[in-house]
Amino acid sequence: MAENIRIKNSDPRLNEDRRRAVIIECQRQEESCLWTSTTLFIWLRWVRFQRQFFIAAPIIIGGIAGLSVLKAWTPDWVIALLVFVASLFPALANALRFETRVEEIAKNASDFKSLQDRLRQIANITAPVDINEAEIRLADLMDRLDAARAKSITTPEWAFARARKKIETGHYGFTVDEQPTPKD
Repeated sequence: MAENIRIKNSDPRLNEDRRRAVIIECQRQEESCLWTSTTLFIWLRWVRFQRQFFIAAPIIIGGIAGLSVLKAWTPDWVIALLVFVASLFPALANALRFETRVEEIAKNASDFKSLQDRLRQIANITAPVDINEAEIRLADLMDRLDAARAKSITTPEWAFARARKKIETGHYGFTVDEQPTPKD
C-alpha cells in the first residue's frame, strides 16, 4: 500500500520548515504582484489619458477650424492644416490600439492585484493553520500567476519608477498592519 504523502510529517521541525518556506514564498510573490499591479495601474492611467486626448483633440481642433471668425483672420492654408491634423487623430488612435491596450492593461493589473491579496491570505491565514491546504492553494495561485505573466505586457520604465516611489513612500500600506496585533 502506498504512503499517503498528504499526511502531516511526524517531525514537527520539518512541518515548521515547510510552513516557513510557504509563507516566505507567498510573501515574495505578494510583493512581486504589488510591484507589477502598481506599475500597470500607473501606466493604465496614462494610457486612458492618451485615449481621452485622442478623442477630444480632433473635436477641439475641428471646432477651431470651423470658426468663421478664424477664417477672417487667417489664411486658408492654416484652416486646411487644422482640418488635416484633426483628421489624423482617429487613424493614429486606431494604429496605437488604445482601446485594446486599456482593456488588456486593466485586466492584467486587476489580475495581479487579486493574486496579491490571495497570496497574502495564504501567508497570514491558511499557512499558519494548515500547511497542506496552504501548499495546494499556493500551487493553484502559482498557475494563475504564470498565466498572468504569460501575457508579457512590458511596462515603460517611467511607470515602474513612479510605482517604486509610491510603494516606498507607503501609498499601498494598510494602517491596520501598523496597529498592534490583538491578544487572545
